[in-house]
Amino acid sequence: MNGSRATVLVAVAALVLTAAPATARVGYQAHTAGRVTKTGQYTWPGVYFEGRFRGTGIGVVLNDSVNDYDVQIDGTTVASLVTPGATTHWVRGLSDTAHRVRLVKRTESPWAAGEFGGFVAADGGSVLAKPAARQRQIEFIGDSLTAGYGNLSTTRDCSANGGVTRNTNTDVSFGAITARALNADYQVNAFSGMGMVRNYNGHSAGTSYRTYYDRALLHVDGDVWRVPASWRPQLVVVGLGTNDFSTALNPGEPWATPEALVSDYMAAYQGFLDKLRARYGSRTTIVVGVPEGSGRFADAARQVVRDRGDSRVRLWNYDDPALDRLGCDWHFSARDHRLIADKLNAYLATIPLRW
Repeated sequence: MNGSRATVLVAVAALVLTAAPATARVGYQAHTAGRVTKTGQYTWPGVYFEGRFRGTGIGVVLNDSVNDYDVQIDGTTVASLVTPGATTHWVRGLSDTAHRVRLVKRTESPWAAGEFGGFVAADGGSVLAKPAARQRQIEFIGDSLTAGYGNLSTTRDCSANGGVTRNTNTDVSFGAITARALNADYQVNAFSGMGMVRNYNGHSAGTSYRTYYDRALLHVDGDVWRVPASWRPQLVVVGLGTNDFSTALNPGEPWATPEALVSDYMAAYQGFLDKLRARYGSRTTIVVGVPEGSGRFADAARQVVRDRGDSRVRLWNYDDPALDRLGCDWHFSARDHRLIADKLNAYLATIPLRW
């Protein structure tokens, strides 16, 4: 998922635009909690837009030749769009009443931005004011396990069934499922292959997840997402470490021994927790998630939490033999994500959250 392909974005056809500027129209029409720029662009997986309309049909204006999307009406998925390009996708034949519409980005695209241009009502209908933001907010931070990499597949080798992208849907990842169960707005800020200090098998040396965390547009060097005052999650769930430790060190990497890697990992984790604490304040609960029962990753994460000495930094170990890892390349399946979401909700019920 770390390709260097250039972003190719084609302007949305003028005939689908109203007289109002796109940014003003989208801001009125659609609620989103994701990292979306003022021009309606985004790269992180799971970004969603929610709107309301009255009438028998709704058009969804998109400009994206890279990602896949689901379109949902009144809570039911009515269309899955595969790399739709510059288009207005129409949903018609609805009852002539008020409806809710939700557009969600299923896939990862750290090398290219998607663009949402708003909702368009069918003849005789109207787009209504956007839904109110939810009071609860959760931010999920992680790698492919958090992104839902290959979670729709039922076979670990996805080469013959559409590949990783066609088999990925962040909207059915454990984070999205958990947030919906809690009626919370959420971000899934996940980047496959990236670690806290070391990426999978040592690739992209000199970078890590921390290189990209502050960005809205992952492919734009130096980009910074301006955190709005409205985004103050009461809960942050962090899952970084699988890529740091899942492969042996290669010759030429900065760490002479696994112990040196562990030391750097723990120091970087503390720095990352400092960043989150400074950004969101002392009332936010931070959960350090670990999908392994034992090993360097589990031991290091446990020590990070111990050393922190902060009652609002918690360890959540969700290792479970019931997980089948039948997603692409031994990743969590959709069934696994449902099980993990159940485990996370059960865990959250045991700790004091300041919703």
